[in-house]
Amino acid sequence: MASLLKDLYSPVFYQRIANVFEQTIPEFDSDLFIKMIYSPDFEVKELKERMRHTTVTLHHFLPAAYPEATPMIKEAIELFRKNGIQEDGLPFIFLADYIEVYGKEDYETSVDALEFITQFVSCEFAVRPFLLIYGKKMISQMLVWSTHKNYKVRRLASEGSRPRLPWAMAVPILKKEPALILPILENLKSDPAEWVRRSVANSLNDIAKDHPGEVLKIAARWTRLSKETDAIIKHGSRTLLKQGHPEILIHYGLTAKDMEFNSFKIINPEVRIGESLEFTFSISNRHKASQTVRLEYAIYYKLKNGQLSRKVYKISEKNYLSNQTAQIRRKQKFILITTRNFNAGTHHIAVIINGQEQIKVAFELAE
Repeated sequence: MASLLKDLYSPVFYQRIANVFEQTIPEFDSDLFIKMIYSPDFEVKELKERMRHTTVTLHHFLPAAYPEATPMIKEAIELFRKNGIQEDGLPFIFLADYIEVYGKEDYETSVDALEFITQFVSCEFAVRPFLLIYGKKMISQMLVWSTHKNYKVRRLASEGSRPRLPWAMAVPILKKEPALILPILENLKSDPAEWVRRSVANSLNDIAKDHPGEVLKIAARWTRLSKETDAIIKHGSRTLLKQGHPEILIHYGLTAKDMEFNSFKIINPEVRIGESLEFTFSISNRHKASQTVRLEYAIYYKLKNGQLSRKVYKISEKNYLSNQTAQIRRKQKFILITTRNFNAGTHHIAVIINGQEQIKVAFELAE
């Protein structure tokens, strides 16, 4: 059985960090710390609950004065490194959480701490309350961070300011006014670190969901500046491509003209939850020249209220020679996972060629 993420907060982990805190926090009591960690409800706590519980427990041993506590956290991080503890370990996110929980009223101290801690474990979630409280002042700080010598700080500037950062606190101003963060993305579009450039692309994709016109303007400006910026634009336009947005399709020269679609068939039009839907079709390029073809399919999932929810899946994107024909065969799994449930009843599947749906066919999903 695979281990759960929450079990990263293990006895070995807590003993390891307690050994460090003993050296960096005056009068730290390892036995008491671990006793407090393993409260009666510890086992039922999920990952984020264990993270916050660790934060609150650590606070019990740190000075009540926040500016006196942060240097001890920094010293602990230095000792973690000396002890060979690798950076970016997920359970260490409690260090960033400490700044989020106890530092919101001390802007200067927290900005300094976030810049330091993110070089050990990402502060992309911890920075969100500061964006919410301090708004443009914090965005200006993140613009400064976008020129930092350390790539993890630069990534914090882009990832932390994403308008729709998954699992993070919402910051409405970022969704409403994307122009505020565009200078950050401009600074980072040619960053030497791929991790940073991918964050820029994810931010563009977030913006595209609310302000597609802004991303189309950026695509026009950044295209062919470098292979890196081309890759950013492509990844940052993925939602627009899945939506079949006309302007982004034109940008990439994707047209369904002279593409012939034939022989669509669902192999098993009645499928059970836990099984896979299998379907086939063929396409032919009848254009006199080769052209790029982006193949996708959409599943229209039946919701509890009877409405349908469309989700697009990519098959391929490649060049087809004139008169080239391809036979396509795919399976779509209906396996239950924690992030998706299925409802029995009539669903639909559609094939999409260069942004245009070619056919939409019903199939039955049974329990």
